[in-house]
Amino acid sequence: MNRFETSDHDAGRPLEVLTMDLQGQTFALEASQVREILDLVPVTEVPGSEPFVNGLINVRGKVVPLADLRLKFDMEQGPDTIDTRIVVTEIEIDRVPTVIGIRADKVHEVTELAASALEDVPRVGTRWRQDYIRFIGKRGDDFIVVPDLARILSPSSADPALDTTKSERRPTCSPAARSGDL
Repeated sequence: MNRFETSDHDAGRPLEVLTMDLQGQTFALEASQVREILDLVPVTEVPGSEPFVNGLINVRGKVVPLADLRLKFDMEQGPDTIDTRIVVTEIEIDRVPTVIGIRADKVHEVTELAASALEDVPRVGTRWRQDYIRFIGKRGDDFIVVPDLARILSPSSADPALDTTKSERRPTCSPAARSGDL
């Protein structure tokens, strides 16, 4: 299975996503992974945990880890605002269904990204680890980053600051998606 295939996304079909902001950049989570969106709730910090997953929240009586992707993407961590939300997701990590909260500066909408508008991450010009991003989508004049949550949150995932290897990657999207539709 390549980066563009999931149980809910076949090549050539639009991808339904929930768009959100992280430090002014638009990100999108696959809508099939989103369980609910919460206002801010009390967070219990966990000493000694990963900096980007350093808290736990109570979601309907269940303990759920809270991740701040801004830290994983080496963005500045700004203060919470009236627009800050927690997106509760369920993803498979090492083949185990896992519920995790994702902090978002602002949540926008559920929308579709056309398959022809999905591109591989450019090899140059991005400061983020390419393997942390499934693809970049284009909607109008805006770019939308679709992260690979399972890879980012996997316990076996290396810290980007420690990653000194760059793997060779072949484009995995369809020729139509590479034709300049981005």
